[in-house]
Amino acid sequence: MDAFLEFARGPLFVATFLFMVFGLGRHVLLRTRDLIQVLKRTPKRDVPWRDVASSSAGWMVPVKHLMRAVPILSVASVLFHAGLVLVPIFLAAHVFLWSRSIGIGLPTLSAELADTLTLMTIGCGAMLFLVRVMRKAARDLSRLQDYGLLLAVLLPFVSGWFAVHPESSPLAYRTMMLLHVLSAELVFVLMPTTKLAHVVLFPFDRLSGDIFWRLVPGAGDRVAESLRGTTRGAEVKA
Repeated sequence: MDAFLEFARGPLFVATFLFMVFGLGRHVLLRTRDLIQVLKRTPKRDVPWRDVASSSAGWMVPVKHLMRAVPILSVASVLFHAGLVLVPIFLAAHVFLWSRSIGIGLPTLSAELADTLTLMTIGCGAMLFLVRVMRKAARDLSRLQDYGLLLAVLLPFVSGWFAVHPESSPLAYRTMMLLHVLSAELVFVLMPTTKLAHVVLFPFDRLSGDIFWRLVPGAGDRVAESLRGTTRGAEVKA
């Protein structure tokens, strides 16, 4: 067990982390290339960068967009995503792992704050999962992958909590720690290969709305002709 745990914390951690970094970097490069190519083909190249940045920032903390619809779920979603970012990056044990494996040193959360954020993330994630199961509108829009990804993201938090609090754990410490490390590395692999890639693609999604719909001159007529046939007859009648 110790050998497996050391392998998971060492070479496997580095391999899966690099897979995530290069996979997400590939997404960013491809999306950047697509945006540049579209801008080159359109005569109107001025982009409201300030408005795009403001819109993206507003949706990163989407309180004013979502609060009116379902206040509790909106708060749960914001807190859930905050925990997903803060705990994995700034937990003291993780910072030590970052430093040992890839040479990155970061500030750390206190033990009490880390516990609070972990429980908050688990509770909010469980609420969001139940909403997908129980609300017909959410259930109709959800695929099996959506449920699986949410559970996969929650598993490192649940196993991490039990690893830090072994007196409450249903499994032995080393077994739970191995489960924690492997589940986190599974998330590393899923990040660039599933919709979790939106962690880096989100700004591009906001930006593409201001770029991809800038049609070249005459494009509207060609689209109409493709849908309805030639427009010459209509022009003569007019």
